[in-house]
Amino acid sequence: MCVSLLLMQQDSASPLMEQLIFFHHHALLILVMITVLVGYLMFMLFFNNYINRFLLHGQLIEMIWTILPAIILLFIALPSLRLLYLLDEINEPSVTLKSIGHQWYWSYEYSDFNNVEFDSYMIPTNELETDGFRLLDVDNRIILPMNSQIRILVTAADVIHSWTIPALGMKVDGTPGRLNQTNFFMNRPGLFYGQCSEICGANHSFMPIVIDSVPLNYFIKWISTNVNS
Repeated sequence: MCVSLLLMQQDSASPLMEQLIFFHHHALLILVMITVLVGYLMFMLFFNNYINRFLLHGQLIEMIWTILPAIILLFIALPSLRLLYLLDEINEPSVTLKSIGHQWYWSYEYSDFNNVEFDSYMIPTNELETDGFRLLDVDNRIILPMNSQIRILVTAADVIHSWTIPALGMKVDGTPGRLNQTNFFMNRPGLFYGQCSEICGANHSFMPIVIDSVPLNYFIKWISTNVNS
């Protein structure tokens, strides 16, 4: 089970996702150590003769099983707090993208550029091309530059949705009447897929998200074409 959790993870495409994976491995190592220790103690109980003249008087062991878990929790809590602050940090974004959740599609607006907005619907299975991914491909992909700080603003027009991209370590709830923001940084080109991970209705799993990470010059060319059109 532990080996599958370590080896079956999706490759990260951002520094934040790398940090999330490192923290996962760190917490998993502590969990394995606790499991081995408790398993060893339980196994040794089968060979115990249940005779102990200090059975009713054990301040030392009580101090150990009180202080040791507190120390272990510190080793989990401190990296977790550091990661929470990293996830909330916004550092001078180069591009701002606004994502609006609808039933059952996403709308996108490039706030830094005039008249660049579009809706993104899932491609039906009968219209899917041979190299497309069923239930994951969309008719209009998000084009964003790699190696650039991206800020995303997420909201919803009807019910609560969730904008989630596993490869980027992104999960932002879109709540009607509220604007949530976060940032991400893509360190390699490629297509990154996600879905609405909130239980917002029967068709929430049919709201896929596709980000096309491209070099900056391709992004500028795409933006220029769409602004002029």
